Amino acid sequence: MTQADTTPADATQADSPARTLTLLPGDTAAVPVTLVTTASWTDTEAGLDPLQRGFARAVGFKPKAGSLALLPGPDGTLARVLFGLGDPEAASYDRLLAGKLPGALPEGTFRLEAAPDPAEAALAWLMGSYRFGRYRSGGAPLARLVAPSGVDGADVERIAAAVAMGRDLVNTPANDLGPAEIEAAARALAECHGASVEVTQGDALAKDFPLIHAVGAASPRAPRLIDLTWGPADAPRVTLVGKGVAFDTGGLDLKPSAAMLLMKKDMGGAAAALAAADMVMGGGLRVRLRVLIPAVENAVSGNAFRPGDVLSSRAGLRVEIGNTDAEGRLILADALTLADADGPELLLDYSTLTGAARVALGPDLPAFFTEDEALAGAVAEAGRAAVDPVWRMPLHAPYARLLDSKVADLNNVSNGPFAGAITAALFLRRFAPKTRAHGHFDLYGWNPSAKPGRPEGGEVQTARLTYALLKARYGG
Repeated sequence: MTQADTTPADATQADSPARTLTLLPGDTAAVPVTLVTTASWTDTEAGLDPLQRGFARAVGFKPKAGSLALLPGPDGTLARVLFGLGDPEAASYDRLLAGKLPGALPEGTFRLEAAPDPAEAALAWLMGSYRFGRYRSGGAPLARLVAPSGVDGADVERIAAAVAMGRDLVNTPANDLGPAEIEAAARALAECHGASVEVTQGDALAKDFPLIHAVGAASPRAPRLIDLTWGPADAPRVTLVGKGVAFDTGGLDLKPSAAMLLMKKDMGGAAAALAAADMVMGGGLRVRLRVLIPAVENAVSGNAFRPGDVLSSRAGLRVEIGNTDAEGRLILADALTLADADGPELLLDYSTLTGAARVALGPDLPAFFTEDEALAGAVAEAGRAAVDPVWRMPLHAPYARLLDSKVADLNNVSNGPFAGAITAALFLRRFAPKTRAHGHFDLYGWNPSAKPGRPEGGEVQTARLTYALLKARYGG
């Protein structure tokens, strides 16, 4: 089968509300939105003028999480908004609750008052303003926010724009987002930040990246390895590797239809890596950043790789294929081997890899694996700081035997139903043996239901965590 690029390289660059997520200047006239906790409500109520106090009582406003009251002025126009945060000390407290406001308020301009963390609230607002508008016109105008006093508005906007860019990629269906369009997104990012990009594509992969080549061979859309670099050569080396499976049919181990419906999001790891890179480069962190994205489509045709095949890898290890639906770890293996040879100070990989991680932790909490205790602690702290949490799971070395093969160096899947996320992480670890500070994120990449600041649809989990981690380590 002849492989070619079948869609325009700029297909991902359609106009989108994601491009206009900005804060208005701080001196812009705006309606105040007072954020009220259970502890602050008594004083807040006492500070209202009699008309507004009476109106709040008449509508039964209480400061429970997500409650809203629009208070009039003497002329009947909107003069103030009350928004309940609930109890910030409660275990269920949502620090991104302000992300509910853009869709709940009428069109207009607003400013936040009494936010526990103004920067966090402003970011939640912008993330909650995201809408995927590529295929739908119109839509109700959203409320706009004035930059809170004392907040680095440019940094907030950078983070929100990067998140929106990554969400756009995940939300775009596979007919408009294949390997070529993932490359186009990387090149657009590189052009924006003065980075360089090299791409190895199609049959040119066969010699040096045989696993990437084998997985992508069945698609008419050529597979590729995208290699982006940015920053001074003498800065600490940080490498991000993102799984870019534009669509995953499962290959010859074909997925059932229900399991295939969301497979446009199987490049969510690549989207997370690109979003994190956008934040890092935009923030001017002093790192030598490298982003590696193996981009493929796992399709079905006469030259698809098969169960039982034995494939060579860039590392020289031979891999028996136990299941063609475990293709993500194969393409990551070649990319990780390349990354490991460069000797990075920090290596992070991102992938929508296993259903086992979702069974264990659900869709909102990515699994994280590392052997480096210092990195584990720093990742946990960065996740808390960025409201982008993960949960560490064990790289239990004895489970590596579950990947044993009778005919090759290892199998790409375990020989039983247990510990699927762990065995996948152990598989990947075989291909980056030299890099001690290596972290693997197994993420879902999708919000199955809307939450404040996190609309239903594609999500770049761990991207904000990565920026917080690198910002704490390397500064601006």
